[in-house]
Amino acid sequence: MKYRSRTEISAMVLDAVRPGATKTKIMYKAYLSYTLVKQYIAFLQENDLLRYEKLTKQYKITEKGLKFLHSYDQIIELLSSKNKEGKIII
Repeated sequence: MKYRSRTEISAMVLDAVRPGATKTKIMYKAYLSYTLVKQYIAFLQENDLLRYEKLTKQYKITEKGLKFLHSYDQIIELLSSKNKEGKIII
């Protein structure tokens, strides 16, 4: 697998928890080890992008997390758009 930035992995974790997910489901959807999942969950919770619901025993994305994903998607779209010569604009 190619190198992924912390931002890209965070976006993958947040995308995985949109409908609600357990740690195991996050591991598989974001392609992370259990140790890394725990680290990313802690990081995202500290920054109020992710929350744990005790009733359902699942992680859910917060409103701030949804805003982050929307912004991330826009940036990726801008970076991958091509100009008239077919070159990638960076």
